[in-house]
Amino acid sequence: MRRIIVAGVVFGLVGIGIALWRRFDVAHSQELLRNAEVVRVTRRDIGTAVKATGVIKPMTGAEVNVGSSVSGVVMRLFVQIGDHVTKGQTLAELDSREFVARRDADAAALRVAQANLEYAQVDLQRKRQLHDARIIAKSDLDLAEKSFSVADQQRNQASAALADSTTQLGFTQIIAPIPGVVSAVTTQEGETVAASFAAPTFVTLLDLSRLEVWAYVDETDIGRIRVGQRARFTVDTYGDREFHGVVTAIHPKAEIRDNVVDYVVVVRFTPPRDYALRPEMTTTVKVDLERHMQALALPIRAVRRAGSRAFVLCRSAGKTVQRWVSPGIRDDSYWEIVGGLHEGDEVLIGDMNSQ
Repeated sequence: MRRIIVAGVVFGLVGIGIALWRRFDVAHSQELLRNAEVVRVTRRDIGTAVKATGVIKPMTGAEVNVGSSVSGVVMRLFVQIGDHVTKGQTLAELDSREFVARRDADAAALRVAQANLEYAQVDLQRKRQLHDARIIAKSDLDLAEKSFSVADQQRNQASAALADSTTQLGFTQIIAPIPGVVSAVTTQEGETVAASFAAPTFVTLLDLSRLEVWAYVDETDIGRIRVGQRARFTVDTYGDREFHGVVTAIHPKAEIRDNVVDYVVVVRFTPPRDYALRPEMTTTVKVDLERHMQALALPIRAVRRAGSRAFVLCRSAGKTVQRWVSPGIRDDSYWEIVGGLHEGDEVLIGDMNSQ
């Protein structure tokens, strides 16, 4: 009898404990539910990308060293570093007096040669008439024809010499071959420049409208890069602004820096009007491999795993409901949700057991 009473008391105490534990567990769960961080399923652009560091470079032909093809003294320099110039604008001027004198001498020589040619032509016509009238011998006609031919070649030679001296005179005016900004000036007024073996550089012009990004992509990722893929990049000076471009080339030869093998991926972009991008700026580049626009998405912390399946904890009528979902692609912060949820659904974030 005593054993029966003791057993009844024990079972009674266990029942009371279970009831109290269930009440505490329900209260604790409700408290966690009230304090849990909740997010809504929203739409956003999401995609996978290859990340790389890079640098802004001028395109081929966008940076030109402008020099002189002739030797002489720099009489005037019309530009300074930072000046904007147009194509055909005069940048500098050499002392042209020697070249002017040479051109004038060649012009006079051409006039003499032209006069000799005209005289030889008239003499040839007269000799032909006399030969036809059997007044002079054939040798006299041959001599007149030879004199005319020599005079014609001398006129051509004088004309070529005048063209050359005129061209040399034109080289005393240093003209901008492209539009751009003066990035360097390497000569001064009064200096004597010599163009015996190589054209001395006067100024360096840079066309800031023709820039590109060289992204250094690791060898483990280069196999996923293709010409035509879209890319985005940022620069340190405009950290909150993202610029867009397209992959236009992949250099076939690797660049090895600090024992790391990288390949140069060229990204072409249209320079923005409101931001001044300059060569050698460091960039952070993302090459889009796959990108879905306005896809349903959740923060990565909201998606949970049970084996090979994914689920989320949704808030519904004050209760926590588990829903299986089908995730798609992801980026650093968000998962794409392709099934199981609707836009606006409320989802709990974090580990409920640890809260």
